[in-house]
Amino acid sequence: MEKINVLSLFDGISCGHIALDKAGIPINKYYASETDKYAIKVTNKNYPETINLGDVTTVSGELFTEKIDLLIGGSPCQGFSQAGKMKNFDDPRSKLFWEYVRILQEVKPKYFLLENVVMKQEWQDIISE
Repeated sequence: MEKINVLSLFDGISCGHIALDKAGIPINKYYASETDKYAIKVTNKNYPETINLGDVTTVSGELFTEKIDLLIGGSPCQGFSQAGKMKNFDDPRSKLFWEYVRILQEVKPKYFLLENVVMKQEWQDIISE
């Protein structure tokens, strides 16, 4: 199997890397956009070869010299979650979803996966579109 280049937005502790490893999908380069210093510390311990990009709002498709095969991520979901105040896109954290969309359009990966929570159908429809 050919190695893939991965861009993980809102990377957390690189659970995407863990899942790809468990699925037996070899990784060439793993780029991670994350700002939480503790999550980054865990990633660096487990996957020191990770290329840390920092804040998602500063990530641009122009950063990559090779094709990104897989874009993964789960933008903050507090504004969508039924467990929260359900402010949808009015919650500032929910607006980070549009950064995922922007980067998806810039990078044009072969595959992409967006993870989120159970939410109102109208919000799900917007995200799915």
